[in-house]
Amino acid sequence: MANVSHKMASRSQAPLADGRRERSRSSRGKIVAAMLDLVSKGDVSPSAARVAEVAGVGLRSVFRHFDDMDELYREMGEVIEAQVMPIILQAPAGADWKERLFDIADKRSKVFETILPYRISASLKRFQSPYLMQDYRRMLRLEFETLEAHLPATVKVDLAGTRGLHVILSFQTWRLLRHDQELPVEEAKAVVRRLLGNALAAMPDN
Repeated sequence: MANVSHKMASRSQAPLADGRRERSRSSRGKIVAAMLDLVSKGDVSPSAARVAEVAGVGLRSVFRHFDDMDELYREMGEVIEAQVMPIILQAPAGADWKERLFDIADKRSKVFETILPYRISASLKRFQSPYLMQDYRRMLRLEFETLEAHLPATVKVDLAGTRGLHVILSFQTWRLLRHDQELPVEEAKAVVRRLLGNALAAMPDN
């Protein structure tokens, strides 16, 4: 009889545990969504209290799910990276390396525009956060390596020219045009393509 009672109690507790886990996942999702929403709307350094307010949860709930704001930034970064990584990893189109660089430029404009507010937000924090600094350098390496993979050896020997290509196709250039100079997307893309075309004109075709 005792075994039967124990089994019945276990069954009754299982739905409660499942419900708690589901509420926990829901609260965590709301917190991350609130962080993403605030940053996308221009609050580049939202406080935990503001995140809790927008998420509709208590401030304690934020730190129950996330040890600190650094962990929340990490999860925000993972969400954004999942959105843009398929574009980053897509092979560029083009009959030769110069055409492929123009395709990379167009793809990066989409990626950079998507990550713009979040990258600016993380940039404000990365000098105080080893994780954000490490993630920043990881993304720089990825940008560098994906571009280097499409440069012929005759171009790579021109270190100044190669570095110039990296600058033209960098997030920093996109941020300067979109954020600092406040250019519309299409005008920013036109500037990048003009700079890229001018740089490629002085380089060998293969």
